[in-house]
Amino acid sequence: MAFYLSIKEIWRNKGRFFLFSLVIALITFLVLFTAGLGEGLASANKEYLEKIDAQVLVFQEDTDYSTIESRLEYDVLRNVRRWDGISDVGAIGFSNTTLVFQDGIEPIDASLVGIEPGKPGSPPAFQGEPIRTKQGKVVVIDQRIAKQAGVEVGDMLTLKSTQGTDDEFYQLKVAGISGGQQYFFQPSIFVSLQVWDDVRPKANVENNGGPIIPNILAVKLDDPTALESMSNFLEERVDGIEVTDIETAYKSAPGYAAQQNTLNTQKGFTFLIGILVIGGFFQIQTLQKVPQIGMLKAIGTSNHIVANAAVLQIIFVTLFGVALGGLSTLGLAMGLPAGIPVLFTGTSILTALAALLLIGPVGGMVSIRSALKVEPLTALGM
Repeated sequence: MAFYLSIKEIWRNKGRFFLFSLVIALITFLVLFTAGLGEGLASANKEYLEKIDAQVLVFQEDTDYSTIESRLEYDVLRNVRRWDGISDVGAIGFSNTTLVFQDGIEPIDASLVGIEPGKPGSPPAFQGEPIRTKQGKVVVIDQRIAKQAGVEVGDMLTLKSTQGTDDEFYQLKVAGISGGQQYFFQPSIFVSLQVWDDVRPKANVENNGGPIIPNILAVKLDDPTALESMSNFLEERVDGIEVTDIETAYKSAPGYAAQQNTLNTQKGFTFLIGILVIGGFFQIQTLQKVPQIGMLKAIGTSNHIVANAAVLQIIFVTLFGVALGGLSTLGLAMGLPAGIPVLFTGTSILTALAALLLIGPVGGMVSIRSALKVEPLTALGM
């Protein structure tokens, strides 16, 4: 009976309910797009660090886990590597570069990452092969660069790097193409640490030939569950370092927390607006049909059936609106340019959809309460 009543009213007023479903679809679109934007911006900032085959990262002391500010003497690498419980250690250097192309292709700004071949921090290659030699003038590139510039394994890349006050150009051969490896909102290219030290931008070229100074160390543990104890152990045994897990490291990046908090606040306000809009619509609906509810109760319809009919009506309209908004978001995502950092993951989408489906009944609770309080005689004017 409750199902019949809810469907019958929706069908008789399909225009009104369809328009309201469009409002729910717009709210769904906004929530999903905000969730995708937050995930995309986070991924663009942390993708490389998140995929490192290591458990902890070592930074210079008092740098607040900043990969740019941190500078580690190469002796630190030997001191960290020699302790029991350490499976492997890889030094990593970060910088920026610009890739220049022929044939009118726009230059691409990229993160230049120096790694030790075969050590933690070295990315796998799904095409070609990873970097295997320390001195080889080869590079592994992010798949975004390969797609954007049409670069393939075996091609030559030209890196533009500022050395002192002059721009220098370096030719490197593409040895492999990795998966997504963005860092600091730029696709990454990987070279050996020695090549990185040669080609990275420098303010003073007279300092060339000195010892290599990596930014951080990626440490792989024999026992990954001993993360906290090994972090404390290394900080006690090795001077001038601070150690943290990978998640803490990328969350400490400048602007990361503020960016994510802003987007989460926007998403929260959107949910609140959704609850108020849905609640207001169904409250008006209930007030407009008080005589009909009174008639139903007068002929013996129980409060249980009235409440169930109202709940089912809210669920049907919300389901349709959320499905419409979800499909619209999916269509937009497929047509977005590659440079827009929007990323939809299964977890974020399911979480957002579950929350959106919940706000319908939550927003409609006031209207259900109003329907249950209707007195038959009063509603019929008697």
